[in-house]
Amino acid sequence: MGNRNFSEEILTQLEKLEAKYDAMGQDLSAYLDGLLHSDYLTYWDYIRLDTLLSLQTPRTSFPDEKIFILYHQITELYFKLILNEQDQLIMSTETPERDTYLKRVKRMNRYFDHLIYSFDVMIDGMDPEQFLNFRMSLLPSSGFQSGQYRLVEIGSTDFHLLTCSDTRDTYGDESDVNEIYEHLYWKKGATELATGKKTLTLKQFEKKYSDTFVSRAREVRKTNLRKLYHDFFEGDQEIAEALKNLDHRANVQWPLMHYKSAVRYLQKDPEVIKATGGTNWQKYLPPRRQQVIFYPELWSAEELAQWGTREKL
Repeated sequence: MGNRNFSEEILTQLEKLEAKYDAMGQDLSAYLDGLLHSDYLTYWDYIRLDTLLSLQTPRTSFPDEKIFILYHQITELYFKLILNEQDQLIMSTETPERDTYLKRVKRMNRYFDHLIYSFDVMIDGMDPEQFLNFRMSLLPSSGFQSGQYRLVEIGSTDFHLLTCSDTRDTYGDESDVNEIYEHLYWKKGATELATGKKTLTLKQFEKKYSDTFVSRAREVRKTNLRKLYHDFFEGDQEIAEALKNLDHRANVQWPLMHYKSAVRYLQKDPEVIKATGGTNWQKYLPPRRQQVIFYPELWSAEELAQWGTREKL
C-alpha cells in the first residue's frame, strides 16, 4: 500500500487506541494483529442463536409442551431485562438523576406490558387436554419457582411490604430481614391445602434461592426503588405515576393473567391442582387476596379498597 496517507479521523482513532492500551501496559500492534485475523461477527454467533434454539427439551411427546417451555423462557428473559434496568438504579453507588430514574422505570413498565399482553400464548395457545397430560410429567416444578421475579419484587419496594397481608403491620423498615423472609406472602402459595405444610415445590425453591433473596434484601434495604423515590423524588408526579403503573402491572395485571390461565386449564377438577406442582393457586394468584402493593402511599383509599378488582388502571 506504500505511503498511503490515512485520514485525520483514522489517525485520531489510532492515537486514542494507543493511549488506551498504553495505559494498560499493552501493545496496540498485537491487538491490531488479532483484529486483522479475526472473522467478521455474524448475527447468529453474536446472539448464540443455535444454542438458544437448542434449549427446548420437552419431557413428553405432546407438541404443545414446546409452547409451554418457550413461553416460560421468554418470560425469564423479560425478567432479566427488567432486572437490568432495576439494578442500574438500586445497585449504583451514585445518586440517581431524575430523568434516568424515570426512564428506567418506564422501561420496566414497557417490559411488563409485553409480558402481560403476550400471556394469551398461555391462556389460549395450548390444548387443555395436552396441557394436563404433559404438565403431570413436570412435577414438582412450577412457574412459582421463578427466582428472577422475586428479585424484581425485592428491588421494587421495602422488604416488609412483601409479607402476608394479615401480618404486614407487624414489621417495618428496621425489622430483621431473616424474620421478614419467613413471612413473605408467596410462601403461602406453595403450602398443602389440607395440612399447611410446605410442598416439595417450595422446599426446592427455598433451598436454591433463600440465601440469594435474603442477601438481596439486605443489599437494597436503603436503595430499593421505593426508598430512592422517597429520598430523592418524593412529590414528583410523573415519577409517582410511573411507579403506580409498575405497581399495578406487577401486582395486579401480571398475576391476573396467571389466574386466568389457571382457571382455563385447572378449574375443572379439584384433583388437577396437582398439575401446578402443589401451589395453592386459588388463594395465591388472585391479587385481591394477596394485596401486595409496592407503593401504598401513592394510592388513594378508594384505589386501595379496590385493589385487584380491576385489570387496568
